[in-house]
Amino acid sequence: MATLYDLLNVRDDASDEEIKRAYRRAAMKAHPDRNVGREVHAHVQFQEIKEAYAILSDPEQRRVYDAVYAEEITRLAREQEEEARVREAAREAEYARHVALAMRFAEQGHNRDVVFGVLLGRDCEAQLARRIADGAIALHASRQAQADTTAPRPSGEPQAEAEPSHANIFSTLWHGMFGLHP
Repeated sequence: MATLYDLLNVRDDASDEEIKRAYRRAAMKAHPDRNVGREVHAHVQFQEIKEAYAILSDPEQRRVYDAVYAEEITRLAREQEEEARVREAAREAEYARHVALAMRFAEQGHNRDVVFGVLLGRDCEAQLARRIADGAIALHASRQAQADTTAPRPSGEPQAEAEPSHANIFSTLWHGMFGLHP
């Protein structure tokens, strides 16, 4: 979004003298008599430069312009932040749906390639689908291993010691979801 300062090619803290010099320079460059063959465009640009100078050369109008401009920039920044929050929430919800889908297919006994293919079919980005599929399969395998170690054994068999289940699940999630492997 071009500002009045941009039209005159000065900074927003320019002095009155700098604005006057910039106006003369811009007016000479954009004057229709100096732009043969582009008179219509030059006339429009010249008028914009004149209007910018009229506002920026009057201290009261410049103060009002700066206040309104600052308010508008603040409003636009808030809108952009809100849009970014909405986009991030949508990405997080989509990620959660992909993970839930991957876990459902892993729990049904499908292998990693099937889970990966299902995710790709649901418009999941390939790299993300790969990480989710790896994590879902690893988590499912971890749960299966945990179920196997906690299942009751016949009375004569000793039960093997296993690492704490919470550490195993956390490790599996961490390595699978973030693509970090020991």
